[in-house]
Amino acid sequence: MPWSNQSGGGGPWKGGGNGGGPWGGGGNNNGPWGGGSNRGGGGNPPDLEELLKRTQDRMKNVLPGGGGGGLGVIGVLIVIGVVVIGWLATGFYVVDEGEVGVELVLGEVTDQTPPGLNYNWPYPVGEVYRPKVELQRETTVGVDEIVSSAGVVRSRDVPEESLMLTGDENIIDVGFKALWRIKNTREGISDYLFNIQDPALTVKAVAESAMREAVGGSNIDSILTENRVAIQNDVVTLMQTTLDSYRAGIEIAEVQMQRVDPPAQVIDSFRDVQAARADEERIRNEATAYANRIVPEARGEAARVEEAANAYKDQTIAEATGQSQRFTKIYEQYVKAPGVTRQRMYLETLEKVLGSNNKIIIDSDSSGSGVLPFLPLNDLNGRGNSATSARTGGN
Repeated sequence: MPWSNQSGGGGPWKGGGNGGGPWGGGGNNNGPWGGGSNRGGGGNPPDLEELLKRTQDRMKNVLPGGGGGGLGVIGVLIVIGVVVIGWLATGFYVVDEGEVGVELVLGEVTDQTPPGLNYNWPYPVGEVYRPKVELQRETTVGVDEIVSSAGVVRSRDVPEESLMLTGDENIIDVGFKALWRIKNTREGISDYLFNIQDPALTVKAVAESAMREAVGGSNIDSILTENRVAIQNDVVTLMQTTLDSYRAGIEIAEVQMQRVDPPAQVIDSFRDVQAARADEERIRNEATAYANRIVPEARGEAARVEEAANAYKDQTIAEATGQSQRFTKIYEQYVKAPGVTRQRMYLETLEKVLGSNNKIIIDSDSSGSGVLPFLPLNDLNGRGNSATSARTGGN
């Protein structure tokens, strides 16, 4: 110490006796000005000239080289001024891009500052926090990511976090990560800094609780197949609601399910069951496709047959109606001329019967055999031309 100690435990200002003040007062419980035992007592007021003289004498011992009384006081003031200026200069601080400066004075938030050079009262009067509000952080649950010295990221399962019970009383192994950031609002930043002690641990606990609740409301098949996106959205909603109730100042950006599998002890059997279910689904789909193809074809064929029957019915009815009308007309003509009508009907009937048959006409009045064959003139014309050509060539 630069001051000389005296017996009796005097302070740095050579005060004698127990409990002496900094100005050298004697006796127990002396006040800072060397008075009596009580500052409000009836003792005489301190002699200011004597105190000043004592202070100057002690300053000569403190300051190197000594000096006169006036120079000593000036030196003390200079030293004090330099110390105060240096202390005040420590109040300058720089806020980087993506950060927000939160100024505290006597433990109370007074302002939030943007990136750049700023000033606040130095410590211990003031204090500055600079949270990274634009940084997106991630918290993993059920998986520990280990980064090796070569920069390779390896994952390690954490069963006590990842094993969860589904709604149909199955166990599933879920590993996921939650992406989050600080709410970039005045209240959100203050809540993040002063309302929770460990933000990362809080987010992890809330994420695990929300995922267990979402998984517990779904069956294992939907979790493994088509329901992952819905579960992720539900977890985001549950986490945000819980953190807002804590006034944590944290915004959940996304939840990503990285691994969703049955427990390792039963995964082979579970895969066999899944393969059987996949085969069942495939066969059912094939049967449905066959039914979708056959049933329309059968319905089309039935409609075609029905339409053909309706057409035949309409045709038959129309023909019967025409025949009946024709018969009526013939009967009317028959009544008028029975003989002529009978002869006409007879000839028309013969025309229909004999029109498509080979005919032989026999004339009973002709001489000879009485048989006169009907010659197919069209065929004979072709044969006659061929025979004529042959004879001409022979001559």
